[in-house]
Amino acid sequence: MSNMETDMKSFIAVSDIISLLNMCSGFLSIISSINGNLELAAILMIIAIIFDSIDGWVARKTNRQDDWGFGKNIDSLSDAISFGVAPAIFLYCSINTTPGFYQIIVLLVSLLIVICGVLRLTRYNVIAEKIETKGFIGFPIPGISFILATFYLSGLFNPYVALLLSIVVSLLMVCNRQYPKFDNIPIIAISAALILLLILQVKLVIYNINLPAIILLLFCLYYLIINLIKR
Repeated sequence: MSNMETDMKSFIAVSDIISLLNMCSGFLSIISSINGNLELAAILMIIAIIFDSIDGWVARKTNRQDDWGFGKNIDSLSDAISFGVAPAIFLYCSINTTPGFYQIIVLLVSLLIVICGVLRLTRYNVIAEKIETKGFIGFPIPGISFILATFYLSGLFNPYVALLLSIVVSLLMVCNRQYPKFDNIPIIAISAALILLLILQVKLVIYNINLPAIILLLFCLYYLIINLIKR
């Protein structure tokens, strides 16, 4: 590879810029969590998921030529921040604890999210071009961010349930169970509308429960559970 070929312009494409927007959303979510603005942090994690879901589509539509694997790597590195570090920091910051045993538990569960996220992304990169699959091996990594974000925004957030969900989802990310790609068009359309309501902060609340958030959370938990119990 010549010096001319190592110029950044020879690597980066439109789809990679979208991956960077995913990463930027994840980073800003981390900053928001640290600053105590958890609602904004949750919304930013959802925005990161949107960017992550369209970068591959853009790459295909623009006939992205990625001979060196630049796009795959920038996508995984962005995911590690947005769906590994961001939800871990969010979980830690959302559970106020005094120094002691419980704080150590929260810290360890947060660390588990990062470890399992990195392991899942690394496994994907290793097997992506070697094993033919019709879906995902292990629960998709954006799921942990989506579950924590919608759970918090729903108004029903409970720290103990959040810890339990985080442990279960983290372990499912690195399991060998195959999860199909989600292609139910009506559900995708409904989910897109509900996500838009969340991002725009349109309040549809009954008994202090944010309806778009709780519906999205139930959709995601259904996808997680139904594919876990299927043989």
